[in-house]
Amino acid sequence: MDALHEKKQYLENYLRELGSVAVAFSSGVDSTFLLRVAHDVLGDKAIAVTALSCSFPKRESKEAENFCQKEKIEHIFVESEELSLEGFRENPENRCYLCKHGLFTKIRSLVEERGISYIAEGSNTDDEGDYRPGLAAVAELGIKSPLREAKLSKAEIRELSKELGLSTWDKPSFACLASRFPYGEEISEEKLSMVDRAEQRLLDLGFHQVRVRIHGNIARIEINREEFEKIIQPELAESINRYFCELGFVYVTLDLSGYQMGSMNKTLKQK
Repeated sequence: MDALHEKKQYLENYLRELGSVAVAFSSGVDSTFLLRVAHDVLGDKAIAVTALSCSFPKRESKEAENFCQKEKIEHIFVESEELSLEGFRENPENRCYLCKHGLFTKIRSLVEERGISYIAEGSNTDDEGDYRPGLAAVAELGIKSPLREAKLSKAEIRELSKELGLSTWDKPSFACLASRFPYGEEISEEKLSMVDRAEQRLLDLGFHQVRVRIHGNIARIEINREEFEKIIQPELAESINRYFCELGFVYVTLDLSGYQMGSMNKTLKQK
């Protein structure tokens, strides 16, 4: 057995020892793979929990619902409106901690009623190299991180997902819409909607990995550099600019660095 499949076997054994688990399921690459393996190992003792909020696009919740229906996995939706959490709207540097702590506290009360022993989330080893205050909440509340326990990277999860026939194996990475705001800039439902609709337009136009970062009335578009030539075509650029301005942006820019995971964390490094 090669090293990659040894990791997968470790993951399966780890989940089997948990006995029962509720997977925090966003329909992303990592949580889809984790949920599928957990259900393969534990059957009905593995369930999915998806949080609904204005920072989570409807397209993602629909994908989560469709996957669970297809795989015949029990699926629970929980309302988790982050904007009601004290301090979240002000977007402090520990915003992700506030969100994760509130979310997993709410999930815990739900799954305990169903006799589920553990909650699991889908962070992988790549998440250990960036600023991730949400992982502090995960550790504090005793939430399990099976993919990190198995030392699986994002690339390895994609490879194993492809072997399992999961359509998410090449799905673009996603993070909650609140991550599009610079720390300290107020988060509002209106601005979250602007970002969501702006990113959806880029996805509908065929761009693969997209982020629309919001800086006051400025939209900063991040896409893969290979797609720069496409987006600067005059007619398409004008169409995108016009649509974004209709949403409420005044200026629309393209980040020449291209897509970067966690690019808002650059300001923290400067500090």
